[in-house]
Amino acid sequence: MKNPVHPATRIGHVHLKVADLDRAIGFYSGVLGFEIMQYYSGGRAAFLSAGGYHHHIGLNTWDSLGGTPPPPGHTGLFHTAFLYPDRAALGDAVRRVLDAGIPLDGAADHGVSEAIYLRDPDDNGVELYCDKPESDWPRDAEGNLAMVNNPLDVDALLAEARPAR
Repeated sequence: MKNPVHPATRIGHVHLKVADLDRAIGFYSGVLGFEIMQYYSGGRAAFLSAGGYHHHIGLNTWDSLGGTPPPPGHTGLFHTAFLYPDRAALGDAVRRVLDAGIPLDGAADHGVSEAIYLRDPDDNGVELYCDKPESDWPRDAEGNLAMVNNPLDVDALLAEARPAR
């Protein structure tokens, strides 16, 4: 790699085209708990965040009002991934999802992180995850990262969830 990006660079937000703004807000705010920071463009967009940031999630219906998800086999978003600070916070998020009756698509221990997979109301993939300490990340004999895809015990994760507020 000739000129790597600055190591403090991060993905700042994701902006999704949705079919129904209220339904999408119901999921991202009502279920996952992101705070609505602003409605925009005559009620056809909203910006949500964690911790008062201007936005981590943008939702709009500008070109997608009443639309359908792309069919299988097409390019596009695979999933958004929301990083939680620890297992207790991740467990709380998973409990919210299950309490809302939203099915999980999967759960995995990747060695570097623990992840839960599901779909939002517009059939976009959503990953909820927490990182493991970097000192615990699996590495091969040469010291290269060696991620895995092992099963994750969701019940154990839920047992560590912070009590419901």
